Order: sequence, then C-alpha cells, then structure tokens
Amino acid sequence: MKQQASIPPVAWFRDAAPYINAHRDRTFVIAFDGEAALQENFAALLHDIAILQTLGVRLVLVHGARPQIEQRLESQGAQIRYVNGLRLTDDQALQAVKEAAGCLRAEIEALLSMGLANTPMSGVRLRVASGNFITARPLGVRDGVDYQHTGEVRRVDTAGIRSRLAGAELVLLPPLGYSPTGEIFNLSAEDVAVATAVALQADKLIFLSDTAALRQGGETVTHLSSDQAAAWLNSEHPLNDELVWHLESAVAACRQGVPKTHIVNRHEDGALLLELYTREGAGILVTGEPYERLRPASIEDIGGILELIEPLEAEGILVRRSREQLELEIERFTVIEQDGMILACAALLPFAAEGVAELACVAVHPEYRRGGRAETLVEHLQAEAGRLGIGQLFVLTTRTAHWFQERGFQAGDIEALPVDRRELYNYQRNSKIFVKRL
Repeated sequence: MKQQASIPPVAWFRDAAPYINAHRDRTFVIAFDGEAALQENFAALLHDIAILQTLGVRLVLVHGARPQIEQRLESQGAQIRYVNGLRLTDDQALQAVKEAAGCLRAEIEALLSMGLANTPMSGVRLRVASGNFITARPLGVRDGVDYQHTGEVRRVDTAGIRSRLAGAELVLLPPLGYSPTGEIFNLSAEDVAVATAVALQADKLIFLSDTAALRQGGETVTHLSSDQAAAWLNSEHPLNDELVWHLESAVAACRQGVPKTHIVNRHEDGALLLELYTREGAGILVTGEPYERLRPASIEDIGGILELIEPLEAEGILVRRSREQLELEIERFTVIEQDGMILACAALLPFAAEGVAELACVAVHPEYRRGGRAETLVEHLQAEAGRLGIGQLFVLTTRTAHWFQERGFQAGDIEALPVDRRELYNYQRNSKIFVKRL
C-alpha cells in the first residue's frame, strides 16, 4: 500500500468531492471473510462502510464465516474436511454453518445499527435487509467426492435486492443459498460476491482482504487490467491463497461486465475510504479491458484528429493547425480511440527551460461530449506533466474558461506564459489565459 501523505482536512475534502459525486447512487458489492469479524478494528471497518451508505452508495455486503464454523465443529469434536478448497458439508457441518452465519449476521446488524456513533450523524439509522436472495444448487459428486450440502450459486434475486437498495437499505448476504425445494446449501462467500456483482451489474466489487500488496521490480502494483491480473496468476510471482482467490474473482467479474474490482487491506485503518475517495487509492484495482482506449497518438491518427478539430477551428474555438504542423507535433498528442475512430484528443507542449507546459487542442467529438472524455484526457496529461517534472500548466481559451476553472485552473495574464509563447500570442484572438500549479 502507498504511504499516504498528511493532507489538510479541507484539501482532502476538496480532492474527495468529485468521488463523492461520482459514487452517489452507484452499486457496490463488498465482501469480507469471517476472519474480518474477529479482528480488533471490525467495528471501525463497519463504521467506514456505514459512511459509504450515508454518502449515497448502494451497498450489498457479503460475509464469510469459515473460522466461526470451524470453531463450532472443533468444539463438537467433528471432522473438518476440505476438498479442492471447498468444505465438504455433512449434516453436522451444515448445522454449524447455519449457527455461525446466523450469529455473525446478528453481530453485523448490531454494529451497523449504531449508525455513525460519536459523529454529528449519530442519529442516522441504517436499515439492513437480509433474506433468501440467493438460489443455490448442490455441487453434487465431483471426481468421486460427494460434497453433500456444499453448493454453488444458481440465481440471484436481482429484483428483490434492487428493491431494497432503492429503499435506501443495505443488503447483507450470508454464505448460504436456498433451493426451490427448501434445501439449504453452504456457499463460498467469494462465489456469492462475484455472482451478485455480475447479476446486479454492480459498478464495483470490493474485497476486504488480509493483504492487498503486489510488487514487481521493487515497485508497488496498484492497477491491473483483467488480462494483466490473469497473467499474474499464471506467473512465478509469489501470491498467498487469499490473493489468488481475489484476483481470480476479479478477473471473472471483470470479464462478465463488472467494470472495477478493488482489493483492499482490511487491517489498514481507513483504507476502504482512501481507495474510493482519493486519486492515489490504497489497494489493488483490477479493471476490464475498456472499449475505448486512451493512448499516445501516432502518425496514422492525423486524419482522424483533423476531422475532429477542423469544425472547431472553423468556429474559432481552436487555433488552426496545418497538416504539416500536426505531423511535427503528433508525438505531443494523446487520443481516445474507439474501434479506430478518434473520439477525443489533447496535446501537452512542454517548455522545459521554464518548467511549464501548455495544454492545447482539447477536442471531443460532438456525439461523445457527455462521457467525461475531456476530463480524462486533461487528468492524464496532468499526470504526464508531473512525470516530466513540469510544475505548472497553462491553457489559452476563448470559449471554455469556466470548464477549466472548474478543474482548478486560475486566471492569469500574458506574463504567466514562457517567453517563446508570449511572442506567439495572438492579440487579435484575445484568448484568456489560465494556469494551474501541479
């Protein structure tokens, strides 16, 4: 996990505000194992989850109960059997599963009933819904092994869950499933979480893990595509069993339509909030392969970029660029592409001697202007400027002053421009100048 620098509360809130807005009314499935309930900071962990609920996130919690089940079986002197990582659930084990799941459910509901104790929102009441949302079927006999009451998810009652979420209730799912014939099955919490996230087409699947650290070449890995995560699983990198399960689940979820899976260290105080409400995050993010790609522009993109910017040049929104000039600057451009079509572009033009850079030629196809693509490009180029050691960005604009101001740019004058750029300033065009310190 990255070391979080000390940030003044107001600055932290300002940085978190865009994420608060983005996550409102989104559906997150959060999964944790039974060990989480045994750790000292479990109440604090549920407190952070309660904060998410009050911020407008629609939450489904999935909990495991393995240590609680084993404690009951051991006290009875019963045999504990696992085959291929799955519990073989006989009648005695099923009784222990039901007892453990019921007790843990009651404990979680009790802690969530505290709301946000010792805060100005201590009066907030969180409503928790649980029930027969998961239909299951038996694993049956596999490789000669009868798993008896161990099952797998057959169907998720998405309508029932969505109805509860729409009513501002938090849905709590135990590792249990029910058959149409009235049978009860012991399920893997991981299986329940993935199946539920996929069925709901959740915006995020989050695993609160015993560990959340991947390192490669001395560097901490915080972001993987689903293909990269699959490659890690097939590589020589040392991974503990839990991280293997989480990465496998992340790959499966992403490939079935869940955009993002987060793996967060549940022992780290506040890590869940840092992962969701800071740019740096505090865990591992696995994403599906995007339909759109953000990438450096190449010479083959010039035709597409010209098609994109020429209408804006004709309106006087952008400065005219000849094809020859574009060819000379193409390495400074970044584009967003979808199936070979250039949807958006922007350029970063550095003035290395002064430690500043110009953000130029920000353009988005008119049919794609409501998807946040311009903001994605600007954020990417800001990060690129930081990697280049650039301390300040500037932009010249005639029509989009407010858009840049909303993203932290402040009005400047011609003295804010590097000397070479001042000489090229077009007084007739009278562009407004905005600067942003990085």
